[in-house]
Amino acid sequence: MTELSKKAYKELSEKLKHMKGVLRKELRKTIGEAREHGDLKENSAYHEAKKEQGLNEMRIAELEEKLRDVKIIDDKNIPKDKVVVGLTVKLKDLDSKELRECTLVSELEADVFQNKISTSSPLGDVLLHCKVNDTVEFEAPRGTVRYKILKIS
Repeated sequence: MTELSKKAYKELSEKLKHMKGVLRKELRKTIGEAREHGDLKENSAYHEAKKEQGLNEMRIAELEEKLRDVKIIDDKNIPKDKVVVGLTVKLKDLDSKELRECTLVSELEADVFQNKISTSSPLGDVLLHCKVNDTVEFEAPRGTVRYKILKIS
């Protein structure tokens, strides 16, 4: 079962609503316009739009399935003494001495560009349930990485 914050559940539900409403409508319109350009066998715009429509429907089905099996976390009652889903962790790389902050999230919310890491990622997995001053170690493509937990918020 995937754990999601109320905020994340709302965001994903809005994304699903957009995909089912606005995006479906736009794709139908694009397909209709492409169909008017003539022979469908050689109409790349039509085939591309149909492909996009299929991908959208696949994403809708996947997201609906994932949202059916979630546990919504009460954001206000998250304990801050150990790393759990929804909390931000400040880390210090014990080799390079660089500082890093990341938020632990479910797979549905993971976004490396926003420093949101999944609990099923190597780092997320070792951080889960750790406390301030704990040291964690995991294998990354660049080798063994070791972090010290400086702060949980």
